[in-house]
Amino acid sequence: MPVPQTILTRKTKSAIFLVFTIDDGGEDAVRDALEEIPGLNNAVSSRAPEAALAGIVSIGSDAWDRLFDGPRPRSLRPFVPYEGAVHTAPATPADLLVHIKSDDMGLCYELGAKITEALGDAVTVVDEVHGFRYFDLRDLIGFVDGTENPTGQAAIEAITVGDDDPDFEGGSYVAIQRYVHDLSAWNALSTEDQEAAIGRTKLDNIEMSDDEKPANSHIALNKVEDENGEEIDVVRDNMPYGDVSGNSADGPGVNGTFYIAYSAGPDVTEEMLRKMFIGDPPGNHDRLLDFTTAVTGAQFFTPTLDFFEDLPPAPGGAPVPEPARATPSDGSLGIGSLH
Repeated sequence: MPVPQTILTRKTKSAIFLVFTIDDGGEDAVRDALEEIPGLNNAVSSRAPEAALAGIVSIGSDAWDRLFDGPRPRSLRPFVPYEGAVHTAPATPADLLVHIKSDDMGLCYELGAKITEALGDAVTVVDEVHGFRYFDLRDLIGFVDGTENPTGQAAIEAITVGDDDPDFEGGSYVAIQRYVHDLSAWNALSTEDQEAAIGRTKLDNIEMSDDEKPANSHIALNKVEDENGEEIDVVRDNMPYGDVSGNSADGPGVNGTFYIAYSAGPDVTEEMLRKMFIGDPPGNHDRLLDFTTAVTGAQFFTPTLDFFEDLPPAPGGAPVPEPARATPSDGSLGIGSLH
């Protein structure tokens, strides 16, 4: 089995999320930087191993064909946008994702700066978010985030590509969105109304029973099951971010959540987002979306460390075509067994 990047860690106190697009003509420089990044990660993390530094690099669908020839991950495709009757999940430009996490923000910054320097003027930064742990792993809306994440072997299986795609076995898929909260509107709700929107108690973090959990609650619409009724897991590593004063150097301040979910295939995260934004049934959208807005959306493949040690050749001919993906007329994803 190839060695995966260090996706699964304990929940760290800090994170930096860097999203890049590759500039025209920057492909060769990006390939050179990709070969350097594992060494940069090791050099910085070795100075403070107790801080659990990890830098994870993922590559988008369009960028893949600009960088590599030969096989491509078989389920790698652009982020699917969703436009519901009320809320929209947009797709935004993104070629590379660098997810850095540690207990020490200084180490996150150091690694992020070195990776950005290695990429140089071959890329443009389209989003940079500095996340932090908030109390006992709570989001800024006051609820614990990530409670349903699998652990141990279940987590490994949830995010790892298997031998059904042998060229990319050991890799993962990852979807991201940045959400901006309307905290004034959210905080105007009663605790009971907030709990109904989430489907979980606020103070002690207990999930409501199916009988009392509203059908449009966040938890109800985030569950995806296979044909046997078994829940399909992803591993979320979300982090809150925000401006204390309500303002920043670039204009009005924002507060929100950087959503990031690793999985063995993109179908499950796409189905979750379809249910949240379109509704299940259509029109029954996620109540939480009435208080938070998705402003970005992108999807990537996370190769193994072995991949960076021996990159595929650069494209020498026509780009490899995208996998065929029909759009069902009923607005569903056509995932088959997922419901």
